[in-house]
Amino acid sequence: MLPDKTMKAKLIFFFPLLLLMVGANAQTIISGVVKDSKGISLPGVNIFIKDTYDGTTSDASGKYSFTTEETGEKILVATSIGFQPFEQKITIASEPISVSIKMKDAISELKTVTISAGSFEASDEKKMVMLRPLDIVTTAGASGDIYGAIQTLPGTGIVGEKEGLYVRGGDASETKTYIDGLLVDNPYFTSVPDVPQRGRFSPFLFKGTSFSSGGYSAQYGQAMSSVLILESQDLPEKSMSNIGIMSLGVSGGSTKRYKNTSIGVFGGYTDLGPYFALVSQNREWENAPRAINGSFLLRHKTSATGLIKAFVSYSWNELLLAVPDTSDPLLLRTYNYNLHNNNIYSSASYKEIVLKSWTMNAAVSYSDNRDHIRVNEYPIENKNTFFESRLTLSHSIGELSVLRFGGEFQNVKSAITVSPVDFKEKYSAAFVEADIYITPKLVSRMGLRGEYSSILDKTNLAPRVSLAYKSGEFSQFSFAYGNFYQVPQKNNILNYSNAGLSFEQATHYIFNFQHVSDMRTFRIETYYKDYNNLFYLNSANNFGTNTGYGHSRGIEFFYRDKKTIKRADYWISYSYLDTKRLYNDFRKEAMPAFAANHTASLVFKYFIPKISLQPSLTYAYSSGRPYYNPNNPDFLADRTIDYHNLSVSFSYLTSIRKSFTVLVFSVNNVAAVKNVFSYNYSSDGSNRMAVGPTADRFFFIGMFINIGSQKDDSDKYN
Repeated sequence: MLPDKTMKAKLIFFFPLLLLMVGANAQTIISGVVKDSKGISLPGVNIFIKDTYDGTTSDASGKYSFTTEETGEKILVATSIGFQPFEQKITIASEPISVSIKMKDAISELKTVTISAGSFEASDEKKMVMLRPLDIVTTAGASGDIYGAIQTLPGTGIVGEKEGLYVRGGDASETKTYIDGLLVDNPYFTSVPDVPQRGRFSPFLFKGTSFSSGGYSAQYGQAMSSVLILESQDLPEKSMSNIGIMSLGVSGGSTKRYKNTSIGVFGGYTDLGPYFALVSQNREWENAPRAINGSFLLRHKTSATGLIKAFVSYSWNELLLAVPDTSDPLLLRTYNYNLHNNNIYSSASYKEIVLKSWTMNAAVSYSDNRDHIRVNEYPIENKNTFFESRLTLSHSIGELSVLRFGGEFQNVKSAITVSPVDFKEKYSAAFVEADIYITPKLVSRMGLRGEYSSILDKTNLAPRVSLAYKSGEFSQFSFAYGNFYQVPQKNNILNYSNAGLSFEQATHYIFNFQHVSDMRTFRIETYYKDYNNLFYLNSANNFGTNTGYGHSRGIEFFYRDKKTIKRADYWISYSYLDTKRLYNDFRKEAMPAFAANHTASLVFKYFIPKISLQPSLTYAYSSGRPYYNPNNPDFLADRTIDYHNLSVSFSYLTSIRKSFTVLVFSVNNVAAVKNVFSYNYSSDGSNRMAVGPTADRFFFIGMFINIGSQKDDSDKYN
């Protein structure tokens, strides 16, 4: 019987729908076998289609099979602990698909050997994390200063009467600071007699801090001792504003995040006058230090791999200090030291992948520093301008090995009223370097740096080699060797005859062992530095030569532990230093006044979640340092008393109107130990004055409020 018209209509309507339902329920079988790089079958591997729930796990023989209703071009994924993720494009139709999967061993940061001799890195948390921005600001005694926190690491000396990093027997001028690969000409505020100055930059500007106490990369030069490498922040995840109210002043800023761009503006005002009125000082301030600073940051993402960074910073500060005149037997007479400083630092960098697989990093910087100093009624004008351009190209070779090369150019100009000649230097350098992973357990870094100085009219070639061997799952041995050159300080070049002057030189030999697990770090490192061609002033004829020399050797220990004590983080460092040198106006080869045989520090932090409080303490110790006593015929034979400093801080985490807030209280030198850094003598040696800290204790109180969106703004404008 033929269906009636109604049945015919229903069949005509439902037949195409039935065909669609059959097509929708059609399933495709995907199968295959999973093996490792040696051809051994792998069980328990997860195999699935990306962004779906369709998948399975390989059986004991490595075979797998599953069905899917997906169609079209998809990505088949395989994952397993200890292996790199596998991905392959497949086209799913109606026919069965067979895919053989070959898994490669994963080479993780903890499993792979890394170059570590002389270096402490914090730029990548998968590596050897040492100091992040939060570590710096919560370290008691550091007062939120990058350089203060670095002084808790081995190799650094405690010098409390002047600014700078004194590393492994090297003068402060032998340690350089780099931001995004660019040398910073004036990283500290201007020097003041017997008053140490802070660094100019906030630690929160940087995502990573790498401190190398020796044997560093051929990418960097003009530093015979060490380098501090700072990497600035990239695009922030969200818009944010902050306010800081401190016992020393106020600060604030705001960052606005757009789709591919962020703009940040920050500023601050510091006035130590009210603080000095409440807390007695060991210096006679006529006008307490005051400072104004501001900065502008721009980040712009030009492509999926390209990023432009621009940074401009301005600071102004002034002070008036009455400095004791040591020629006065009663030390009552003083002279006035009046300082006005203006500093501008600007930089721009562009990072992009070019020629498909080369990473290019181009950068320029310009800084202008002007000191207006008046000693009583005698004016001194000091002007410094510094320009640098730099280009680096790097290319991955295989999975881990990297080839990099590049060059830089610096134009330096300096003028000071007490010198009839201006300092003008055009410095250029080129380098090539390769990290070659011979095996996952053995890596070598070989580099060569060439430099030219126009003021010396000299060139040099500096070979540098590092080797590292992975001795266990978490341990390795490293060795580094290299030559490091530096133009003599400009004061030596300008004030004395520079006929025939050449580069000063230090040769580094470093050997270390380290054990780094996920929550613990242990390092022991020994080194030897051989100094040659140091600037030496012949007092007989006031003639400067490169006949100075010296050595520095020692051993260092470092241990950091975030596992043994729950919610605690602490590190211990110790350095032994044996160093002597003949340079500048030294009468004989001797240990310089900034060096000490023994230096140690303990940093301990503990978080109490119930009350959101983090107490922190830092204990620093240094054996006595040499000082010049004109009454002792044995040059630099006297020693100061040992240095002791216990500092504590408390950080309380809370919120004000849903804005994350941190309250900070800290005390430096809790016990008010009468430390002595050196002594100042009158010219005839009859009067002596101890040089100690600017205050017996230093108190700091601050409240920092972060105001911003609670979600990621990066996709807001998509």
